[in-house]
Amino acid sequence: MARVEPLRIKQWPAQMRHALAAMDPPERRHARPVLRDRPKSMNTLGTFAHYPALAQAFFTFNGHVIMATTLSERQRELLVLRVATLRKSAYEWAQHIYMARDAGLTDEEIARVSYGPDAPFWSPLEAALLRAVDELVGEGKISDLTWAVLAGELDTQQLLDVIFTVGAYETIAWLMRSFDLELDDELTTLRSRDASTPAPAERNDP
Repeated sequence: MARVEPLRIKQWPAQMRHALAAMDPPERRHARPVLRDRPKSMNTLGTFAHYPALAQAFFTFNGHVIMATTLSERQRELLVLRVATLRKSAYEWAQHIYMARDAGLTDEEIARVSYGPDAPFWSPLEAALLRAVDELVGEGKISDLTWAVLAGELDTQQLLDVIFTVGAYETIAWLMRSFDLELDDELTTLRSRDASTPAPAERNDP
């Protein structure tokens, strides 16, 4: 049971409309996420509804990470899923399985994220992205070796987006776990309908 009950939509203060609008960046590089047959994160949004000013500030940031990032959608979702694995955030993992599929990741690749950068078949860049998450979450800094691989293929804006994507979803994982947010009913229904949904492996190797 959640430590603080998420507000239902009818209970949301009027300011939440402006907060949600902040999610849409002024210059999108990527399409809005698919909405049909996708989880809506209502328990997360209902928790943010307790504090609309903070929600608006964070949604501005999160909207950039989702729709205005210089990374590809595939690269973004690799980072997010790895954060969810390391932070053992079942909610974040379950939510982003669908976004990862929409970004082109296969179920086998999604499951392999749990095993990290040393799993077989990653390209050098994708292995470095996963390793960067491990290093940022574990040590707070990307190592010289990992940086060399990333900087060999990514420009400065993309490198910044790597760091801030990890930071955004690290923060969301803290929220989800600290508030003991339960999976949304619709997310539970979607998962039960989809027998192929991969679950994170029971390991946490940085």
